[in-house]
Amino acid sequence: MNLVDNLALGFSTALSLQNLLFCFLGVIIGTLVGVLPGISPLNTTAMLLPFTFGLPPASAMIMLAGIFYGAQYGGSTTAILVNVPGETSAVVTCLDGYQMARQGRAGPALAIAAVGSFFAGTVATLVIAVLSAPLATLAMKFTAPEYFSLLVMGLIAAVVLAHGSPFKAIAMVLMGVLVGLVGIDVNSGKPRLTFGIPDIADGMDFVPVVVGLFGIGEVIANLGSAQDRSILAGKIRNLMPTWPDLKASFPAILRGTCVGTILGILPGGGAALPPFAAYALEKKVSRHPERFGTGVIEGVASPESANNAGAQTSFIPLLTMGIPTNPLMALMIGALMIQGIQPGPSVIREQPALYWGVVASMWIGNLMLVIINLPLVGIWVALLRVPYRLLFPAIILFCCIGAYASGNSVFSVWLMLGWGALGYFFNKIGVQPAPMVLGFVLGPLLEENFRRAMLLSGGDPAVFVQRPISAALLAVAAILLVVLVFPVIRKKREEALPE
Repeated sequence: MNLVDNLALGFSTALSLQNLLFCFLGVIIGTLVGVLPGISPLNTTAMLLPFTFGLPPASAMIMLAGIFYGAQYGGSTTAILVNVPGETSAVVTCLDGYQMARQGRAGPALAIAAVGSFFAGTVATLVIAVLSAPLATLAMKFTAPEYFSLLVMGLIAAVVLAHGSPFKAIAMVLMGVLVGLVGIDVNSGKPRLTFGIPDIADGMDFVPVVVGLFGIGEVIANLGSAQDRSILAGKIRNLMPTWPDLKASFPAILRGTCVGTILGILPGGGAALPPFAAYALEKKVSRHPERFGTGVIEGVASPESANNAGAQTSFIPLLTMGIPTNPLMALMIGALMIQGIQPGPSVIREQPALYWGVVASMWIGNLMLVIINLPLVGIWVALLRVPYRLLFPAIILFCCIGAYASGNSVFSVWLMLGWGALGYFFNKIGVQPAPMVLGFVLGPLLEENFRRAMLLSGGDPAVFVQRPISAALLAVAAILLVVLVFPVIRKKREEALPE
């Protein structure tokens, strides 16, 4: 099938009444998640994973994808209007977006954010459609040594790009790998790290772990911090940007889209990297960099385009190779596994309606977001008046229902609560749990491909450097580690992450 036939199949799947409904539901939930501080797409997706059990695979993935890129829109709304980034990727939008709102130009800022996001989402969807088949063909040539090296490179990239100390990030990755290996060893039949607990003999259940870390842990942390609920006074008028606004924004939107499209594919990049990099680039190329931070429209257009493009291109490694580039993509892998689908290059061949349906739904979802977001700005901002103390009981309830449903066991709820306490502990000591989730998901795949490579090579570890692709991937991983060790680069990294 050629690209046109594949996209036709995708749109026929995405435009079914059921999938349109779940796409709409996903983008609405995503916008709500982006608007409300303290609720991220990561913990929302974790909470909703158990509720996808009874859904068709395409509907489940379309809804979860809509939550992810919908949150990018919602986060920009509160960042511009009340200087509160509802989502991590919207932090940089506060710098110029809020200043524009204070100058009475909230309408053009919101409109340019929506236009930039839609344009970037459309371009990113086309990039996914064009690159998917060639990357999947390349991935079919991967054998166990190549997959092992790719996984190693992905985990090291997650360490390099993670916030905070790289040593803490390495510790979290290793912890995630160990947790992923809990259960019966398939080769020897002996239990590993189960400590005599029969409920985890089949492995640590994915849902209670992530719901505890990102649901319960985040709730406890948010209850301990002050919540800013100040609302912008006055009505929002003049949503239509002027011609000078459009003229200034268009190059910034193009640059932001390019930056986000490239950085979204990088393993470990997360949601914050594309908008920050796009904003930095915009300041570099500007003739008047000193104006940034005072309310220039390029400071809204570029990062908003970058975060939406990055959110969507992060699906490329997931859908073509089964490799998550960030923790939320790791949850998407969990959603596929719940549906009995093994992520990887075989998905395009064996589940074409699912694959191309998700790709087509991204364009439909972005169109929905533009149509519904600007008219509903008043409603979204009014939601900020809801005190967090009224929100968290509902979040806890959904977490408990989701954890119980994952294994029909009270033990799953206790497991979730234990991981929730651990997530809060990580938050208090300044450790990011996100690398742990990547290690947890990729650990079993790492072990499986390592063992398979050893069997194929007769126990000779040189197989990883004798095969060209594997050797190249390991070389990239080694370069990343060496770069991290250099004092100058380490200092620059530490300066960039706090900014």
